[in-house]
Amino acid sequence: MGTVAALLSQLEAISSGRADRVVRLTGMLPVQGGEEAFELLIFRGFSSSVSHPTAFDPDQPALPAEARVLEAELLQGPLNPAAEQRLAGPMAPEQLLDPAAWG
Repeated sequence: MGTVAALLSQLEAISSGRADRVVRLTGMLPVQGGEEAFELLIFRGFSSSVSHPTAFDPDQPALPAEARVLEAELLQGPLNPAAEQRLAGPMAPEQLLDPAAWG
């Protein structure tokens, strides 16, 4: 697989045309002395971290290059936290690079 930034960019591009889908990515971020879990949502072409601050500039990747993206889930969008609907996953994030995997 390519870089984390490339993965996010490709998933954001696919999601921009799929307002009925949300991607949840989970993995590990490097922190001083080890690693820390993260959760990132991608909806309508934009990434948003629900666990860590991100750069204000939308042209900057939402995750550092050293991040390890471990799993992806495809959720029904728009997301309703009270009645979340998982459509697929957990799976390898690369599986969602195929638009056909989005249902």
